[in-house]
Amino acid sequence: MTIQHWQQRVGRQRDWVWRGWQTRYTYVRPQIRQGPSTTPLILIHGFGASIGHWRHNLTELGQYHTVYALDMLGFGASEKVVADYKVELWVEQVYDFWRTFIGQPAVLIGNSIGSLVCLAAAVTHPAMVQGIVMISLPDPSIREAAMPQFFRPIVSAIERIFTSPLLLRSLFSVVRRPGVVRPWAAIAYANPAAVTEELVEILVGPAQERGSAQAFCAILKAMISPQFGPSVKLVLPNIQIPMLLIWGQQDRMIPGSLARQFVEYNPNLQLLELENAGHCPHDECPEQVNRAILSWIDSWCSDVTSSLASSRSVN
Repeated sequence: MTIQHWQQRVGRQRDWVWRGWQTRYTYVRPQIRQGPSTTPLILIHGFGASIGHWRHNLTELGQYHTVYALDMLGFGASEKVVADYKVELWVEQVYDFWRTFIGQPAVLIGNSIGSLVCLAAAVTHPAMVQGIVMISLPDPSIREAAMPQFFRPIVSAIERIFTSPLLLRSLFSVVRRPGVVRPWAAIAYANPAAVTEELVEILVGPAQERGSAQAFCAILKAMISPQFGPSVKLVLPNIQIPMLLIWGQQDRMIPGSLARQFVEYNPNLQLLELENAGHCPHDECPEQVNRAILSWIDSWCSDVTSSLASSRSVN
């Protein structure tokens, strides 16, 4: 049995110029079911990842829905530029992509920082978003809130030292090596066998491209800023669309207690905890995640579509 290279398993890749920057996206058309109950899906990767991180999901989800995946600016095959990186920037990239290629309400599916982009997009551009799936959702505001006031200036000074461009570029030249990426990636997975040569290739490849070091520096500095992204505690209670939160019980990057805390913020949020998964369940146990997403969409999407059709006929 011949196993296809991951590039052949992520749909039809295309380049799109956004605000003068070259970015990469891909799409898969539905093969099994088409009709009023289908809805477009947009997949948004996490830090250090790319379209390739969805290689186990695109084809399966694409049997039933038109599925798009984007390389966020600064990642994957998208241009590595020095920009004002924050969740808001990537939200606008997703929104402009949606306006250009889709134009109807979609389900956003994100992992880690990508799930934070989904959440922020649902608030900023509600007409775009029909539902959101958040896999391992971080909250940038937690560190700031948990830190004593008197201690914050000290931490900020230390962070400025360790996020200097010179130090970060030296660090990047080391961390982008396959031998370093492998153990780093293993932290995000419950099963060490999930960190394959293919996964390492997906993570390492973009880091060898022109501009990757400067983009890495800019993104890492942005991520430690309180302005990087919205507070989940403040934003989540105001969202009224269907939401699914998927969490690996062996996530070593974000504690599972946070997932149960998020559920208390909004009754519309459904939580699915997976026993043998870490920070990237969509890659570690894709069969379970794909089934869960498709079942969750089916549970409410037909009702929403019928309501929209009825309102159009009345108008």
